[in-house]
Amino acid sequence: MKTTLNKIKEQNPCKEGWEQLLTFLNKTQADDEELSLLTILESNGLRDTLWSLKCVEGFDREIRLMACDFAESVVHLANDERSINAIKVSRDYANKLATEEELIAAWAAALDAARAAAWTTASDAARAAARAAAKYAAMAVRAAWYASDAEEEKQIEIFKKYCK
Repeated sequence: MKTTLNKIKEQNPCKEGWEQLLTFLNKTQADDEELSLLTILESNGLRDTLWSLKCVEGFDREIRLMACDFAESVVHLANDERSINAIKVSRDYANKLATEEELIAAWAAALDAARAAAWTTASDAARAAARAAAKYAAMAVRAAWYASDAEEEKQIEIFKKYCK
């Protein structure tokens, strides 16, 4: 997956992350040269790279599947069937095996599960990851974001698998 510095700049990145990336690339301003997300990962780490997914075009399916993988890696911490189902339906949706209506219903059920649950840091991350994976492609990035709190090294390996 690739983007450009101009696409990143259009999304108003944080000042610190932007400057860190420019320094790493030995550049002083944005341009339209292709930039691999793996380079952003090397320069700025996982969180900034996940944020940069919003600057990538044409990979909605892959981003949703990656988010499902992120969410599945921590969903055992939530131990809730609605959260597990939300991830399954999101994966099915990415593979054209579920409808948008089924996706929305799964997200709503996962949200209900989250509202009813006793929260802990780990289960919070897992439930949030499941809800985000199920909502919409743009929201799928949040699944990776929340899941990364629980198991960042595993998330980096998942990310690299999708960005080959």
